[in-house]
Amino acid sequence: MELHFATIWEAITDVIGDETAVVHGDLRRTWSEFDERSARVAAALTGAGLGPDSKIGLYLYNSNEYLEAQYAAFKMRGVAVNVNYRYLDDELWYLLDNADAEALVFDSSLAERVTRVIDRLPKLKLLIEVGPGPTLGVPYEQIVAGHDPMPRIRRSDDDVYMLYTGGTTGMPKGVMYTVRSMTESYLASGFPLVQQPVPTTVDEAAAGVAAATAAGSRLVSIPCAPLMHGTGIWLGAFIPMLTGGQVVTLTNRSLDADELLSTIQRERATNVTIVGDAFAKPIIGAIDAARATGSPYDTTSLKLIVSSGVMFTSEVKEQVLDRIEQVMILDAMGSTEGAMGMSVSMRGLPPSTAKFSQMPNTKVFTEDGREVQPGSGEIGMVAAGGMVPLGYFKDPEKSARTFREIGGVRYSFPGDMAMVAEDGSLILLGRGSQVINTGGEKVFPEEVEEAVKRVAGIDDCLVVGLPDERFGQAVVAVASRSTTADTPDLAPDEATVIAEVKHQLAGYKAPKRVVFVSQVPRAPNGKADYTAAKDLALNA
Repeated sequence: MELHFATIWEAITDVIGDETAVVHGDLRRTWSEFDERSARVAAALTGAGLGPDSKIGLYLYNSNEYLEAQYAAFKMRGVAVNVNYRYLDDELWYLLDNADAEALVFDSSLAERVTRVIDRLPKLKLLIEVGPGPTLGVPYEQIVAGHDPMPRIRRSDDDVYMLYTGGTTGMPKGVMYTVRSMTESYLASGFPLVQQPVPTTVDEAAAGVAAATAAGSRLVSIPCAPLMHGTGIWLGAFIPMLTGGQVVTLTNRSLDADELLSTIQRERATNVTIVGDAFAKPIIGAIDAARATGSPYDTTSLKLIVSSGVMFTSEVKEQVLDRIEQVMILDAMGSTEGAMGMSVSMRGLPPSTAKFSQMPNTKVFTEDGREVQPGSGEIGMVAAGGMVPLGYFKDPEKSARTFREIGGVRYSFPGDMAMVAEDGSLILLGRGSQVINTGGEKVFPEEVEEAVKRVAGIDDCLVVGLPDERFGQAVVAVASRSTTADTPDLAPDEATVIAEVKHQLAGYKAPKRVVFVSQVPRAPNGKADYTAAKDLALNA
C-alpha cells in the first residue's frame, strides 16, 4: 500500500479513533471526528470539479480547520497551497494565480482581500469561508454538514506535495516534493520519539501508533510558528500526526507566551515548535514572571523544543535549559528546499550558536564544485542531499539553478553559506543573497547580528548593507533595546554597541552605524524582514 499522508492517517484513525487528534482552545476533535470532517471537505472539493493535482489555497490562521483542509486535500489527491495570511491584494492574487488555485479556504477576517481579487482568478471554482461570516464563501461548517464523507480511495505516493516559500528575494515559489519522500522522511523523524521502530508500510505505521498509545508515549505537539510555514506544518504538525499524536494550536494570532505556557500545562504537551530567539525570549520572560508571582507554570511534561528558521543563540538556549531542566532542544538547520543539519542541546550538553551536525547527505561545495574539506577555512554553499525537491512549480530555470547534480548525486542549494569545522560540523554563516561586501571583505549579517545581541541591553537586531562611497557597502545594525523607560541610563548607545562588537569580531565586520527601533521587523514566523530593516536604516 502506498506511503501517503492520507492513507496512513486513515489507518491511524482505525486503531486510535477515540484519541484526541486536534485541539484549538476549547474545541477538541478525536481522530475519528478529524478524519470524517476532512472526508466531508474532500467530498465538497471533488463535488466542485476538483481532482488529483488540483490546487487548494489555505488562507488561514492556525486552527483545526487548517489541518482538516490540508488532510482533505491529501484525501482527494489534491495539492494544498499555503497562503501567507499577511499577504495583501497583489501578493494574494499573484500566489493564487501562480499556483493555478481552483479552490480557496479562507478566514472570514480576510474576506475583504479575497473579494478584491476573485475577479482576477477565473480558475477558482469553490470558496470556503472559516469563521463567523459568511460574507463571501460557503461557510465551512455548512460544507461539513452538507456532504457525505468522501469514500476512501487508493492514491499514488508519487502525488505532489507543495509548499510555497517567500525566500529572501523574488516572488513566492512553490517547492514540490513527492508525497512519498515527505512521508518516509517524517516517519523516520517521528517514530523514534515514541520509542517505536520506523515503519516502512502503512500497516507497520498503524501497529506502531497502537503500541505507542498503549504505552502512553503519544506526542502532544504545540506548533507556535504559523502552519502556513514549513517549520509550523512540518515539524509541529506532520511529524507528530504521522505517529498518531495530538496537535494543539494556539488561539492568539501572534505568540502569547502565557497562553503557550498555560496550554502546555493544561494539555500536558510533550513537544513545542518555535522559531529561535524571537520566540524563546518571551517564553523565558513569562516563565520568570510567573515564578515571581508564586504561580509557576508546570512544564514537566515538555520533553522537546524544536526550532528552525532563524538563529537560536547559545545564550538563550542556556536560559531555556536553566528553566526547563528535562527538555531537549533540537535546533534544525533547513529551508523549504531541504534539511541540512541539526544541533542538539540539553543539560550537560553545552549549546552552540549556528554550529550544526551535518545530515548524512549534506555537503558543502565551493563555487567551482569542489567539496569543502573539514578545517580548511574555506567558505562554500551548503548542499542538501537525500530528500531533494522535484523542483519549483512553473519555474524550470530557477529549478535548474537550485537543484542540480554533482558527481552523479542530486542536491538542493537553498543559498546558505557555511564552513566545515575540523570535526565535520557545519558553521553556518548565512544566506549568500544577504552577504555584505564592504571594502572587498564579505560580511555575513547573521554573524554580526549575534554579536550585537550579546551586548547588554540589546533585545534583537538585524544587519543590512547600505550604499557607501568609500567601501561600496557599509554595515548597519537595526536594533531594539530591552531596557525600559524606567531605566534609560542602562540602554546602550551606538558607540557602546560598535565598541563591544569590535571586541568580538574583526573591525571591518562591526557596524558603522546603529539605528535603534522599537521593534526589529520580523515575519510572524520570526524570520528576518531584511527589506523592512533596510528601509528603516535608510530613513533613519
